[in-house]
Amino acid sequence: MGWLGNPWYPGSGLWIGRASEEGRHADVGAEQVLKSALGDVGWQATRKLATIPSTAGVPDPKPLSLPGRGQTVVVDAGPRHAPAVILLHSVACTGLLTWYPALERLAKNHRVVVFDQRWHGQGIRSHEFSLEDCADDVAAVADALGIGEFMVAGYSMGGMVGQLAAHRFPDRVTGLVLCSTASNFRRGLRQRVALDLFGRTLHLLRDQARIGLVPGEPRRERLARLEDHRWALEEFRSTSPWAIAVALDEIGRFDSTPWLHTLDLPAAVVVTSRDGFIAPAHQRSLARRIPGAATYEIPAGHTACVFAADQFVAALMAACTSVQAAIAGQERIADSA
Repeated sequence: MGWLGNPWYPGSGLWIGRASEEGRHADVGAEQVLKSALGDVGWQATRKLATIPSTAGVPDPKPLSLPGRGQTVVVDAGPRHAPAVILLHSVACTGLLTWYPALERLAKNHRVVVFDQRWHGQGIRSHEFSLEDCADDVAAVADALGIGEFMVAGYSMGGMVGQLAAHRFPDRVTGLVLCSTASNFRRGLRQRVALDLFGRTLHLLRDQARIGLVPGEPRRERLARLEDHRWALEEFRSTSPWAIAVALDEIGRFDSTPWLHTLDLPAAVVVTSRDGFIAPAHQRSLARRIPGAATYEIPAGHTACVFAADQFVAALMAACTSVQAAIAGQERIADSA
């Protein structure tokens, strides 16, 4: 997920400047990718001044040291004895930027852990970046917080890390919710072009996005909106262009298809059916490859976690509820054996 839009980013007030001839050509490529990614409805929304979910009450992350690995920041919310769910964010984002619209509802019945993955935001700084290291970081975060078993929910890149975590730690990952992701990103030419342009677009918009003014907007609403956007842009810009490029290269090489069918745990997949970055067909294929996985579809693009938050959070809650129910059922059977 990135802050995408031209000239207004959906969510309003984020204006994409055109500072140079090179920038104008890049904007054209970005616009085509965005039209594909967001779908007709999502693209039309970029012409309006919709709002992003309010950031009021979003908790401040706390530093967390992971012995032998480095330091990240974490939000640990919800009842301590409730089932734990670790949330894994998208490329070019932070944990909170991807998941903040869902935190309050998830934390009512779960212990919710969200952290910045390595090379993103305030995540671990290391010499190299790999999705396998990101998956190992998930277990390390759980260890540092005293969590033995946990469910994983991942969005986009986070979904790929979640698949790896479930594969590498089958005795600890009890359930899996995968959102707007796939088992393999670069299976077709369209996907490869989308991935390459996605990276260029993120770099362009990271540097040129700025907060715009809404004519006639009441002062109170304007101040609240500006505060939301300042926070969001600060989160987005906390990941360097170099880190984004390396992460996208890793995503391009990811392929879980040889072992995905071996995962033996309750799972659900949230499909963004108007997604042009990760094709809906590939998202559905992911669900079919995991035995017994449930599927929840929403008519939204790749930025649904924030810009179609009402739809996404509802689907996420349904997915988490179904997975948690299946986990509870397995535990009852084990207890009665």
